Amino acid sequence: MTQKRTLLTIESLAELTSGHQTPCLSLYQPTHRRHPENQQDPIRFRNLMKELDVSLRQKFPAVETRLLLEPFEALADERDFWKYTLDGLAVLGGPSLFQVFVLQRSVAELAVVADSFHTKPLRRFLQSVDRYQVLGLSRHEVQLLEGNRDVLDEVDLAAGVPRTITEALGDELTEPSQTVASYGGVGGTHTPMRHGDGGKTAQVDIDADRFFRAIDRAVLEHHSQPSGLPLMLAALPEHHHRFHQVSHNPFLIAEGLTINPNALPIDEIRKSAWQVFEPQYQARLAALADEFAVAKSKGLGSDDLTQVAQAAATGRVATLLIESDRQIAGRLDGATGRIEVAELSHPQVDDLLDDLGALVEKMGGRVLVIPSERMVTQTGLAAIYRY
Repeated sequence: MTQKRTLLTIESLAELTSGHQTPCLSLYQPTHRRHPENQQDPIRFRNLMKELDVSLRQKFPAVETRLLLEPFEALADERDFWKYTLDGLAVLGGPSLFQVFVLQRSVAELAVVADSFHTKPLRRFLQSVDRYQVLGLSRHEVQLLEGNRDVLDEVDLAAGVPRTITEALGDELTEPSQTVASYGGVGGTHTPMRHGDGGKTAQVDIDADRFFRAIDRAVLEHHSQPSGLPLMLAALPEHHHRFHQVSHNPFLIAEGLTINPNALPIDEIRKSAWQVFEPQYQARLAALADEFAVAKSKGLGSDDLTQVAQAAATGRVATLLIESDRQIAGRLDGATGRIEVAELSHPQVDDLLDDLGALVEKMGGRVLVIPSERMVTQTGLAAIYRY
């Protein structure tokens, strides 16, 4: 039986941090996309499982430990799963939950048993400021891509997103065979129809607007809102104005790629997309650094772990920046903000920065994981207060 991969969204992260029956097992490892490198991935997975086993046996009997590790064992034995991984893997399990996330970015190896799931690497993907989506659009086909500066992969469109104009409009489509002809054939050649009756051409344009509206609504509902990612349009020049004119997607950025997305390899689209997105990425990092500096100068910001934890517990933290590669082992009391530093390898101990991020989000704050080289402090965190 094929293990279902969980789609990583804001909602799935919230589910992981909402509280679960303990113990919570978190396993992370880098993986590989291609043979023969990926042959080592299940071996490394089993080695990390052994670490979970050792940690569990310090507190739980052998029978209970085996039950907790059963779904991990099943995943390790699933050959087809290991043939189609990406760059990183997160597997989180416990008495009432087992979820598998296949990631586009490598992660550091980690196997930890704690009172809560270790979610900072997942938050790194959801909250990282360098991720984006690309909507490849013509008047007859839709494609959605997702990635960052290093990689771009096609996303399986949700069930509610129409793939073609015929699927979107159905019986309401005006003369489907003629409509498709007017939208350019495979390869992106745009050959406008020359009707004797201008009414048919006008109707074709109306169909295009209706199609683009349907795509816009569906992508917003099923992809943009769940991911929270900026959306870039990749389409022929004549489609950009029409789509932006009908779009109500607040995640759609003004800049885009004036290309036929079907005519380029995906890696060429990635390079072009990053050239468009990188200035916005750099500007956002600079703005966050400035915002923290101003807040700290006014007594409305801090990079002290103890102070930030206490502020988070009372709901004062509006924005929390966390350094991506930093871990601080310990326990956090979410009610009081009291922290207790401990050994990360000890059972029931997780990363304080991870728990702090979960607490800030629970209290309605915003959490962003920042690359180490662009972090604005030396302590691994920076908080901007509401008051």
